[in-house]
Amino acid sequence: MKKRHVIILALVLFGLSAAFAAAAVVVVASTTAATTAKPAQTADEQLKKGDEFYAQHKDAEALEAYLAAVQVDPKSYEAAWKACRSMIDMGDLVDLKAKGGEEKQKKFFKDSEAYARKAVGLNPNDTQGHFFLSAALGKYALMLGKKDQIAMSREIKTEIEKAIELDPTNDLAYHALGRWHRRIAEIGGAQRFFGSIFFGKIPKGSFVESEQALKKAAELKPDYLNHHIELARTYVAMDKYKEAVAEFQKTIDLPTSTSKDPEYKKEAEAEMAKAKKKVK
Repeated sequence: MKKRHVIILALVLFGLSAAFAAAAVVVVASTTAATTAKPAQTADEQLKKGDEFYAQHKDAEALEAYLAAVQVDPKSYEAAWKACRSMIDMGDLVDLKAKGGEEKQKKFFKDSEAYARKAVGLNPNDTQGHFFLSAALGKYALMLGKKDQIAMSREIKTEIEKAIELDPTNDLAYHALGRWHRRIAEIGGAQRFFGSIFFGKIPKGSFVESEQALKKAAELKPDYLNHHIELARTYVAMDKYKEAVAEFQKTIDLPTSTSKDPEYKKEAEAEMAKAKKKVK
């Protein structure tokens, strides 16, 4: 005879009501289910799962796992900065041609900033939090007007420099510094003059410093093709077309390592074709 039938029979024999007996079965069943249910995953387990998805370029699944880790352990620094990283990745992959695409992307970048600030608050002495805060701010700033971009540029540079100070081998921080300098250097004399009137003092950027920072990033991690395409773009801005073509070619030849690399390769092919026409 099954266990629950024995329990019901015993209850009836002792004069208890059938309703009470049924209720008892529910309690026993619930208790049994509770003891056999799979325990919730720890923050470390969720982080490991997220890292596995990240390595497989499964950005949505990685983000879900990192957010679960944050929920389990709100004080996890690693979960916070990795959630920020995955939100940036998801934002980069948004189809801006789709309905509501721009707002969806903006939300990813704004939310990524919140997680980056959380990470810095949890551990202000590690490079990753500061770097990803600079990245989140930079991505969001590009979706705003010139005045907001200029205002945010100062904090972005401060966070990049802090990330490098904390870890001089952080190739992504040098990458960000190179892009920052090129972006600011592209603001010409007349634009800078009139821009300062309307938007306040504009920081100074340099193509030479952009080149130096991006070359440093590529030296630290030569197989990361995004370093090479951005270095190529800086060379184009400096009219160094021969050097630009070489870096575009490296971008095309290197194996992919992130979900965004196939798009970078397409961009490199198109931009290299233009640069080749200007090589003397």
